[in-house]
Amino acid sequence: MPEKQNDVYVYNQTKETFLAFRVKVADSGLSRMVGLLGKRALAPDGGVWIVPCNSIHTVGMLFSIDVVLVDRNLKVVGLYEMLRPFSITRPNFRAESVIELAPHTIFKSGTAVGDQLVIDRYEANPISSVTKVDNGAPVGGR
Repeated sequence: MPEKQNDVYVYNQTKETFLAFRVKVADSGLSRMVGLLGKRALAPDGGVWIVPCNSIHTVGMLFSIDVVLVDRNLKVVGLYEMLRPFSITRPNFRAESVIELAPHTIFKSGTAVGDQLVIDRYEANPISSVTKVDNGAPVGGR
């Protein structure tokens, strides 16, 4: 049986830049508890979106992470850059979920409190933008 595709991308609509392309969704009790525990590193374009969540810990982790806290409308309400292993964040009661990202992601993307994010799943587009005519030459379709 094929594995369920659970990756999403995170896009900063305010700054018009991507934060990550391969973010796992942790929305079950077990996946929220595990998060990034046991991982040796996080891919530069990867992360974990923990839903619901308003505080995290890095006890048992082996590497630093960037953390973005968002409200129910995916507006950034808190940031932690380079959160070191064995740290605990204070609860942010405006946050509905937390995105754990590779180190330096916040800096590289310019993400700030108040920015609007878009989080969505990848969808295959079954309609091609190029169509073929009788002689086989491609013609741009609209």
